[in-house]
Amino acid sequence: MGKQEEYEETESEEESSDEEEEEEPEKWRRHYSSKHRILLVGEGDFSFSLSLARAFGSARNLVSTTVDTQDNIAKRYSNGVGNVRELEEKGGLVFYGVDAKEMSKHFFLRTQRFDRIVYNFPHVGFLYREDSYCQIQLNKRLIKGYLSNAKVLLREEKGEIHVAHKEGDPYDKWDLVKKAEKIGLVLHEMVPFSREDYPGYDNKRAHGDCSDAPFRLGDCSTYKFKPKRSSNLA
Repeated sequence: MGKQEEYEETESEEESSDEEEEEEPEKWRRHYSSKHRILLVGEGDFSFSLSLARAFGSARNLVSTTVDTQDNIAKRYSNGVGNVRELEEKGGLVFYGVDAKEMSKHFFLRTQRFDRIVYNFPHVGFLYREDSYCQIQLNKRLIKGYLSNAKVLLREEKGEIHVAHKEGDPYDKWDLVKKAEKIGLVLHEMVPFSREDYPGYDNKRAHGDCSDAPFRLGDCSTYKFKPKRSSNLA
């Protein structure tokens, strides 16, 4: 082999190596990165998922779920169908009819593991008065089911389960942190939640005649849970 051929071969190998090493830069939206594999649970009109996808420039790392059917999304939310379409065009996966209390048995989700699992403002719907015993118990059951199933789907190394949750009475009675501790999770961090951190996100009531209307957020926080390990036990 001549020197020219050796040079061209070496140069070609270096170019190939450079191409392999070249990766898209990591992008963040608040707590969430384009490098995270993210499961979004209980999405309303999918505007939260879409806010992340737009920030990342892609939805390929997102799996977004709702307990609603596809028909209900169209009926309940003015932007729901359009948001789903844009998510899918950006490479995201969308699944309907996913119950947060049973999602670890879902035909696709059970084969996956995620770096971040997110449920913003879990709520069973306005079946009773918000401060009534029955309503609180139903919401506590939802929280427990979500956390238990999310723990199964979480990547053990550095994985986190997030819950955006309203503060004060009666929401404090849901015993979010205690429920988490009972199933082997520990509160890693609690930070204020601000809708302004997620441009385009619209929190929806999701139930009743005003399903497309926003609900008052007031004081609320993102609770970040991790599996309890020996290093977390003091």
